[in-house]
Amino acid sequence: MSGLRRAFGMVRRSSPPKTVVKVDHAQILGALPVAVVMLNENDAFCFVNYAAEEFFGSSSALLVDQALSEILPADHPVFLLIERARRDGLTVAEHDMVLEGPRLTRRGTSVQVAPLAEVAGHVVLTLQDSSAARALDQQMSARNAARSITGMAAILAHEVKNPLSGIRGAAQLLETSAPAADRELAVLIRDEADRIRAMVERMETFGEKKLQRDAVNIHRVLEHVRKLAGSGFAARIKFIETYDPSLPHVHGNRDQLIQVLLNLVKNAAESIASMDRSDGEIHLATGFQHGVRLSAASKRGRANLPLFVSVRDNGPGIPDDIRRHLFEPFISTKATGSGLGLALVAKIVADHGGLIDVDSRPGRTEFRINLPVFEEPSESEHS
Repeated sequence: MSGLRRAFGMVRRSSPPKTVVKVDHAQILGALPVAVVMLNENDAFCFVNYAAEEFFGSSSALLVDQALSEILPADHPVFLLIERARRDGLTVAEHDMVLEGPRLTRRGTSVQVAPLAEVAGHVVLTLQDSSAARALDQQMSARNAARSITGMAAILAHEVKNPLSGIRGAAQLLETSAPAADRELAVLIRDEADRIRAMVERMETFGEKKLQRDAVNIHRVLEHVRKLAGSGFAARIKFIETYDPSLPHVHGNRDQLIQVLLNLVKNAAESIASMDRSDGEIHLATGFQHGVRLSAASKRGRANLPLFVSVRDNGPGIPDDIRRHLFEPFISTKATGSGLGLALVAKIVADHGGLIDVDSRPGRTEFRINLPVFEEPSESEHS
């Protein structure tokens, strides 16, 4: 037995010692993808991690010692959460909160406030922007729905388009030889055949095709869209353009981006026209939105989507019951709409690796698209 103990002791002594890694707490918090800040008893920042710098669009050096009331209005609900956490000594949370001030606009934010027991009056806030995640969920749902009609589109293209050509040709022959009373019916058959064919061709665009992408100047795309709209369906609508000239190129397909933005501008113009208002405006804007990233199964890991393009109008807004399903096929706010336009927009944006979201209320509807910037391929990718 003593021999076994000695042998066992030798085995235990021969095992490698555990490595103890000493990491500062600030380093751990800095590595978190969630914005974490600490406020003192006067609601001034005394710690900000890297994700919080991105969230507030400012550096730690500028934020520390700055009062939260300089960023958000003093009557903002977040201060009630902070007060409650201090008073009750409990962690409190609020979801889908709007953080809006002179230098900050964040919608759909989850805020959690926890008291710091070791330091009286201090609280820790975690802030997580759930709008991008919600937009991604909606977009993936819409894309799955779009995929479900891809097979149907292929069947329709094969089984419907050929008979439609025969029906249309027969209607044209009848139109030339039929009596005047029946000629109107022949024209009706021809027009309906054209309408069905156009519907089938629109559905064919949902097919899975490899997207050819390159460096695209998004401002030239917007200028092209504005000229097309201004000389046609939006001739009587005022355009306001707010562009960031320092933006890099988008990694995208020019023609498809034109299709996306033209569709959004057309919807905005029709929305304004439905109110018959003379002060209709469409606001086109570009800029940076720091901190927007999307996990992707690629060798680049997380796609960076800092560039945004927005189309905003002052129309009547989108009804709440439709907004959640807006990017799904066959959902439309127009009586004569097919419901495929925004579903196609969502698919094209998703094919680009981007995100699209909508914020709407009476008198203001904004579609915002986040797109990846173009990066020159590395030498290893060329080889």
